[in-house]
Amino acid sequence: MPRVSVVIPTHNRRDVVREAIASVTAQSYPDVEVIVVDDGSDDGTAAVVREFQAFQAFDVIQYVYQANRGVSAARNVGVARARGELLAFLDSDDLWQPDKLAHQVALFQEHADVQICQTDEIWLRNGVRVNPHRKHRKTGGDIFARSLELCLVSPSAVMMRRALFERVGGFDETLPACEDYDLWLRITARMPVHFLALPLVVKRGGHADQLSHQFWGMDRFRVQSLCQLLESGVLAEEQRRLTLEMLRKKCAILAHGAQKRGQDGTSYLAMAARYDTKEHEHVSLT
Repeated sequence: MPRVSVVIPTHNRRDVVREAIASVTAQSYPDVEVIVVDDGSDDGTAAVVREFQAFQAFDVIQYVYQANRGVSAARNVGVARARGELLAFLDSDDLWQPDKLAHQVALFQEHADVQICQTDEIWLRNGVRVNPHRKHRKTGGDIFARSLELCLVSPSAVMMRRALFERVGGFDETLPACEDYDLWLRITARMPVHFLALPLVVKRGGHADQLSHQFWGMDRFRVQSLCQLLESGVLAEEQRRLTLEMLRKKCAILAHGAQKRGQDGTSYLAMAARYDTKEHEHVSLT
């Protein structure tokens, strides 16, 4: 049975991370290690993890402390400590149903060609169950085109082969947010994402410390990701066309938003124009 390494990044979420860890230790799949990466907490998170370590009485829960460097660095540090061939990520405010890992491991064992899969989710907002909008609903297969608009893969729902994570380079530590959007684009440009239509993740939202509440203009980070993707050389011709189209769209939105705030938004328009020029040169050369 393959070992699953579960990486839980956290920052000052002592109470909810306790529940997240408990949902991992309650998994029906037996061969699991947990790496909790504390990204600079000062709320007693370490004591919470020590409680679990003492209760388990064996070394399946690691605690790693680092100065605050962001969620991307925390996840990457966790993977560097991991020993399993399969990786799973759990955000500290989310929960897993008891058979989540068992279902995903079974998929990998039955299909040697599958590199990454995710499950469906139950969404809670401020403790109340809500239904995701149609555009947020999970699907499987070739989801690259749909993923350009917004993130369609949830870290807490994913399991992937460690070799894939290492091959695509992990999470981009220069992105303070939308780091998952960036990683999934790099993966979906190369391969399909398998989807298990089982609600095995409880995704809890609405709280003030979510990254989406901490930064204005989240499309700024998506634009950075799209530019890096265009420069990467991994895109097929149609993928490149779609990526450039989305870059133009998001740059126009950011420019309009800047103008509404009385700021200069021409830099975003210039960025899209620069890639338009590069694309013309690319087409001419080919």
